[in-house]
Amino acid sequence: MTSAVWSIEAPGDEEVKDRPLREDIRLLGRILGDTVREQEGEEVFDLVERIRQTSIRFHRDDDETAREELGALLEQLSSQRAVDIIRAFSYFSHLANIAEDEHHIRRNRAHAIAGSAPRAGSLAYSLARAEALGIGPQQLTEFFSGAHMSPVLTAHPTEVRRKSTLNREMEIAALLDRRERVVPTPAEQEQDEETLRRAVLTLWQTALLRRIKLTVLDEVANGLSYYDYTFLSELPRLYCSIEDHVSQGGSEVALPSFLRIGSWIGGDRDGNPFVTADVLKETVRVHRDRILAHYEQELTELGAELSLGARLIKVSPELAELAARSPDRSQEHREEPYRLALAYVLGRLRLTARHLKGEAPEGTEAEDAGSLAPYVNAAALKADLDIIYASLCDNGSKVLARGRLRLLRRAVDCFGFHLACIDLRQNSDVHERVVADLFEKVAPGTNYVGLDEEARIALLLQELATARPLASPFLAYEDETQSELAILRMAAEAHRALGREVIPNCIISKAEGVSDLLEVALLLKEVGLVTAEGTTALNIIPLFETIGDLQVCAKVMDRVLSLPAYRKLVSSRGDEQEVMLGYSDSNKDGGFVTSGWELYKAEIGLIEVFRAHNVRLRLFHGRGGSVGRGGGPSYDAILAQPGGAVNGQIRITEQGEIIASKYSNPDMGRRNLEILVSATLEASLLQPQFNAPRTEFLTAMEEISDTAFSAYRNLVYETEGFEDYFWSSTVISEIATLNIGSRPASRAKTRSIEKLRAIPWVFSWAQCRLMLPAWYGFGSAVEAFAERRPDYGLSFLQAMYREWPFFRTQLSNMDMVLSKSSLAIASRYAELVPDVELRTQIFGRIRAEYERTIKYVLAIMGQQKLLEDNPLLDRSIRNRFPYLDPLNHLQIELLRQHRANSGDDKVLHGIQLSINGISAGLRNSG
Repeated sequence: MTSAVWSIEAPGDEEVKDRPLREDIRLLGRILGDTVREQEGEEVFDLVERIRQTSIRFHRDDDETAREELGALLEQLSSQRAVDIIRAFSYFSHLANIAEDEHHIRRNRAHAIAGSAPRAGSLAYSLARAEALGIGPQQLTEFFSGAHMSPVLTAHPTEVRRKSTLNREMEIAALLDRRERVVPTPAEQEQDEETLRRAVLTLWQTALLRRIKLTVLDEVANGLSYYDYTFLSELPRLYCSIEDHVSQGGSEVALPSFLRIGSWIGGDRDGNPFVTADVLKETVRVHRDRILAHYEQELTELGAELSLGARLIKVSPELAELAARSPDRSQEHREEPYRLALAYVLGRLRLTARHLKGEAPEGTEAEDAGSLAPYVNAAALKADLDIIYASLCDNGSKVLARGRLRLLRRAVDCFGFHLACIDLRQNSDVHERVVADLFEKVAPGTNYVGLDEEARIALLLQELATARPLASPFLAYEDETQSELAILRMAAEAHRALGREVIPNCIISKAEGVSDLLEVALLLKEVGLVTAEGTTALNIIPLFETIGDLQVCAKVMDRVLSLPAYRKLVSSRGDEQEVMLGYSDSNKDGGFVTSGWELYKAEIGLIEVFRAHNVRLRLFHGRGGSVGRGGGPSYDAILAQPGGAVNGQIRITEQGEIIASKYSNPDMGRRNLEILVSATLEASLLQPQFNAPRTEFLTAMEEISDTAFSAYRNLVYETEGFEDYFWSSTVISEIATLNIGSRPASRAKTRSIEKLRAIPWVFSWAQCRLMLPAWYGFGSAVEAFAERRPDYGLSFLQAMYREWPFFRTQLSNMDMVLSKSSLAIASRYAELVPDVELRTQIFGRIRAEYERTIKYVLAIMGQQKLLEDNPLLDRSIRNRFPYLDPLNHLQIELLRQHRANSGDDKVLHGIQLSINGISAGLRNSG
């Protein structure tokens, strides 16, 4: 029996340009089908095929008979057969993702080869726009010289895949890429397909799920892999391309490293008790060792490349001096000055590595230690590389200088000896308890927690002005206090060893008032990172998360910047202050519409306050992968910021599965780094900076937000039994059994939605295909708005959509997330709720709001159907449904069995596998 071809069905009028995508998916589907038959047998293969074809028939023809057949097929499966089917459909989603990503790369290359006009989001597009607006190289140089951009990797657990499966998927992607770029002979094509088969088989035989829970250091290691995949190679190349552009027609421009990679992994202890001082120390160490190993490898390669003979070239006196101090005594190299100079640099680098590790030189390194010295910092290493670079440029070898050496110089400037800029983060409640403990021990009876805000501020300011520390080695403190101080001492130690960039930021979760910032300043003073004279070695960054916090954040920052003691700290950081805004918790708190609106208003308020205080504002956007947590296209999101909110300064979190989708492939990684730079450039230079939208738009948005907020809060927090409905109708309980992160799923052992983390909240709604946090309340809000203005309400909102990027982006994201939803699937999850009356009532409300929301999204956008203006995404989503729906149906059946205490381990395993597969099919679900 021949293998069926698993494929994405293509409409008849699909453009020829997408044919390679269909061919790749057919190829991967055929190989997967063969693998299923060979590994699991003909019976499983035939069953997979029947389910696949029935599901396609239902979606293609809206055939209710097919739907009934599908249900009957899935309900009769044993737990083992269910696991087999789930694995097959999950792997198809993963393989389809690979093919789609490779197709994006293919299309970008095709446009570049054809000389097409630059596409929005690319660096070429932004630079061309700048040139068209008369912005020349000098102005661009000034912009980049003062800019600060950073994608910040976090360990927030929405990435269900293991690194082992990710590695196999990357291997398959590389093989598809090779097939695209190389015209093979028939024998090579056959060999390539066999290699693909091996990769797919290895993937099939590799466990999708982790059997043990990740540790923080496991997460650190996973984060490090993206430096190997993308950052170490592509970030220096991106810098070089920008420098080449601004250097056209003039002398060579060297830009500072305005784009750096940040990380919370190993430093974010908010709700994660496993991040300790020892973990932070080890995180810093592995980062340091990885970047030093990269430099050593590149220097070794350069030494092999630059075999230039002294009789054939000239060198600068500075280069000659480096060569003269080289530890390389071989006769073979004595007339090769660049090799000798590079051996000198390499010798110093190796001594630096040993010095930083606290190790004594050994062997030849010990012999050379008298003539060589470790580098005191990365700038000293770069200075030596600059000498080599300048000598090559000045003596007719510039083309050699612009190769590996140029990229290495940029890497050293960008990554230093620390590799990643690690943020510390902790909850304000913890800071409060630690400060209270310190005051209580030094002055028993001091009730810091009982003080009001003004009294706290006064006490903290008094203590900040005092040089002596509060803590004493002779007093016994609470375990929490000791742990927090140990982490801060470790940060101070890292600063002394590697410089300030190793840990540049200290973030305060759940910041609510001025005292929250002063408490951190006081704790940093305890370890010497803040001085009584008013300097700080770290940025103190409040994170405003809830709706209430967002509404007062401008007042809080106005007050704290008015305090001379705090203002001096800001001055010591170059008159720049960062503020982080939380998308996830504000969404869980007030729903998508109100969260987005309160974030927008908070930014406007902060811009005005910071302008009044003559302080430069940097916003740090705590966005998740899903729309419900602030996700969506980064380019559109940045351009939708209010005027003046970007101004060359932006940091954005990259979380969970989004990190892998953006940065596991160097081409995709480079594209996503470009998007961040391009959008920041456009938002800062190419858009009017303080162009407020029409006043009536702001008034309308306030009204819509109020109604949406009430609708959302009424359902989620005010409806009796909603918590029971949520816990019964989603996989929230089962998600907690997945070993996808070191952090607990909830802040406390409770079923309370308030205490639940935003990530599992959104992830659960995605699994049951409702995506409720990303749209609920909008339909009711627009309906009420239009009913109050029957003559013009809808046409007004249509104008608002056309003219206001913020509103347009909100609707575009809802359009996308609604298209991934399925009310039919969600209704089956609702059947898991044992209370029929509760189920009927709540799901009825959800259904009505869902239909209302779609109705008004389409009406405002002027569309007849969802994603009408994005046919590529529409096609991708629709073609995934036949492969996604069986996973949902199987998950529901297994949930029934599991919750009936089946006692079958395969049932829970099947549920966990289905979570993986659904997540892969939806892509941005966490």
